[in-house]
Amino acid sequence: MNLMISGHHLELTPAIREYVRTKLERVTRHFDHVIDIAVILGLEKPAEKDKRQRAEVNLRLRGNVIHVESFAEDLYAAIDGLIDKLDRQVLKYKTRLQDYQHEAIKRMPDAAGTA
Repeated sequence: MNLMISGHHLELTPAIREYVRTKLERVTRHFDHVIDIAVILGLEKPAEKDKRQRAEVNLRLRGNVIHVESFAEDLYAAIDGLIDKLDRQVLKYKTRLQDYQHEAIKRMPDAAGTA
């Protein structure tokens, strides 16, 4: 698994990099068929009084790309929200993949019983 962390309009400290890396371990613990992960952390300025932190990720799997983004006032809160959303999406993809693989086995007894 390749991990790329980049920052737009902010400096990435080693603490932020390590925080993202430890949070992404939760996702890779649930589903280990990840090809690469690209994390982009940045500062959004829709207006001068409303500064928001942005975190987005592109998680590339075999045959699929999962894109998730999160906004918050604090960068760490944006990363936490991002990881929560990403974890739900990966688990949803994993169950869909497992259901698809086992669908033929579920239908085999019906076909054998009618023949």
